[in-house]
Amino acid sequence: MSALALYDRPSPTFSAKVARAIALLRETAARHPLLTQASSLGAEDMVVTHLLHLADVDASIFVLDTGKLHPETLALLPRIERRYNRSVQIFRPRQEAVIQFVRKNGEEAMYQSIELRKACCDIRKMEPLARALAGQDGWITGLRREQSNARAEVGELVQEPGRVKLSPLVDWTWGDVWHFIALHGVDYNALHDQFYPSIGCAPCTRAISVGEDFRAGRWWWEQESAKECGLHVQAVTPLASSLEQRTPT
Repeated sequence: MSALALYDRPSPTFSAKVARAIALLRETAARHPLLTQASSLGAEDMVVTHLLHLADVDASIFVLDTGKLHPETLALLPRIERRYNRSVQIFRPRQEAVIQFVRKNGEEAMYQSIELRKACCDIRKMEPLARALAGQDGWITGLRREQSNARAEVGELVQEPGRVKLSPLVDWTWGDVWHFIALHGVDYNALHDQFYPSIGCAPCTRAISVGEDFRAGRWWWEQESAKECGLHVQAVTPLASSLEQRTPT
């Protein structure tokens, strides 16, 4: 059964959520013109890319190619570029850093300890992310509060050192995401049809079983509290958008 057949279940406020996401993207782009989308090429980020298109926001898009992504993930890159007529920037880890890490710790170091797994994430994700965000006024993510306990308090618009971070899907449900994909014919990762709701690097991602948590397939050998790579755990200050300021209480 396809992911669309399984998950296309919009919430009652779906249309309002779409309208708000588009308004937030336009408002943030007006205030922060050097805006970029960080795309994991998962379902949420494919939705964000299409929302940028609908909002007519000329933000750049980048992907962190860790060197360990699934072929199904990478297959989306040319499809995005063809459909939206925009280039996707690719940021890869420093080759020498990867070589030294693997030489010292082996190809499967991530399974040995949380410290080594996070060190691998630092090399393959965090350092390239810093380069991707350099000079940007703000970045856009596909984070949703429903994804995990660690993300339950994620802010819609927050201030980070040097830039803002916008997550226009924070209140969306998994059913909202897939209803949007169905409505607009948005491309998605073929692994979603194989029970991969959350997709990262191939060695660190597996399919989930019925009843398992949304992110159970990510770093499944670790405790729940450790399941972040560092991309979305920085200290931040929530910001009130002008949309919120205009909303009567």
